[in-house]
Amino acid sequence: MDDEYAKLIRRMNPPRVVIDNVTCEDATVIQVDSVNKHGILLQVVQVLTDMNLVIRKAYISSDGGWFMDVFNVIDQDGNKVSDKEDVDYIQRRLENDVSFAPSLRSSVGVMPSEEHTSIELTGNDRPGLFSEVCAVLADLQCNVVNAEIWTHNDRAAAVVHVTDNSTGLAIKDLKRLSTIKELLCNVLRVNNDIKAAKTTVSPPVFMNRERRLHQIMFDDRDYERVEKAVGRREDRSSRPQVTVLNIEKDYTVITMRSKDRPKLLFDIVCTLTDMQYVVFHGMVNTGRMEAYQEFYIRHIDGLPLSSEAERERVIQCLEAAIERRASEGLELELCTEDRAGLLSDITRIFRENSLCIKRAEISTKGGKVKDTFYVTDVTGSPVDPKIIDSIRGQIGQTKLQVKSNSILAPKPPEETTTTGFFLGNFFKARTFQTFKLIRSYS
Repeated sequence: MDDEYAKLIRRMNPPRVVIDNVTCEDATVIQVDSVNKHGILLQVVQVLTDMNLVIRKAYISSDGGWFMDVFNVIDQDGNKVSDKEDVDYIQRRLENDVSFAPSLRSSVGVMPSEEHTSIELTGNDRPGLFSEVCAVLADLQCNVVNAEIWTHNDRAAAVVHVTDNSTGLAIKDLKRLSTIKELLCNVLRVNNDIKAAKTTVSPPVFMNRERRLHQIMFDDRDYERVEKAVGRREDRSSRPQVTVLNIEKDYTVITMRSKDRPKLLFDIVCTLTDMQYVVFHGMVNTGRMEAYQEFYIRHIDGLPLSSEAERERVIQCLEAAIERRASEGLELELCTEDRAGLLSDITRIFRENSLCIKRAEISTKGGKVKDTFYVTDVTGSPVDPKIIDSIRGQIGQTKLQVKSNSILAPKPPEETTTTGFFLGNFFKARTFQTFKLIRSYS
């Protein structure tokens, strides 16, 4: 009855979305007002992220029964969203998605599909692992149409969408699915340690891969740092700075400083949602190099953090959320015609040349592939340019392009920021104009 009443209230109070291109000189301002419900912040942020909008600033407030967000966004080229069709589409997406009340664990939405079979993988990371996975799938006549692979703290996770080579459709035969799962588990397993690997092969299902990867790696406890992983990392100053502080009795305040990058807010909100925390107030401010975020949170039961152990776990999990997607290594982009076994051949060439894939995004559309790989050598060091030249010669100079090298990139100059203060002071200072809030037309 409570659930039905909540649905009725939402139908009576549909979300109000206002998109303004006048108030702010250098960004489009999007305001979302809605009846509050758990997970709504993640829904809004994911819609903006899915549409490749860059969030430069944000103000979040959801105390009581109402939710209000304001975002300053730009497109991938750094411009306002000015095209009327794009503006109308953003408004429709936000109004429709925010109206929907999903379950907690699948708050991004799960839809049936006849197009592919979804495979989820978790295991110990090692050089050549993804190449071995691709080889098994190719031998089993599975074509990889989409995939995303993350590695963090010596753990690897992947969500892979495959089809049958002969039909181009999802694989439904239960015996064949069982064979795929068994052989992939054998690849992932190290020293017969069955706990070190997990493989799930599902019937045709579609879900947001990035959202699912956060859930997989969180469940896999990749946030627990190991000595081997720490030893390979840069000094502590290069890592995210996360602080957690209880104020009075009502809230826990989390502040985060890190290098700015696309989808940073989405990654953080995913993790807070999975950890059963609710953001009641928050602000986001991104500078030329640095992002500052501050959230007032409580556990879903209404209580702030209650112990030092919980505080340390929150810090570890948020650091992991920021680091998982961080671009590590040389970025390579493959654009070519799709064919059976292509991904297996490409990753085999990488493995044979001692390249280690740290992260990858695989996509196929209209018979064309556009794959992005972030690679290092097997020690985690920069790749020898001669090796890249050799690989491009084997694959094709025009097919494989070098996009960037985050390891060799010069360290950006230090940037000072004045955003590092609590929202309590922010409210008292009456500096809401910093976020260029939309004027009230009521």
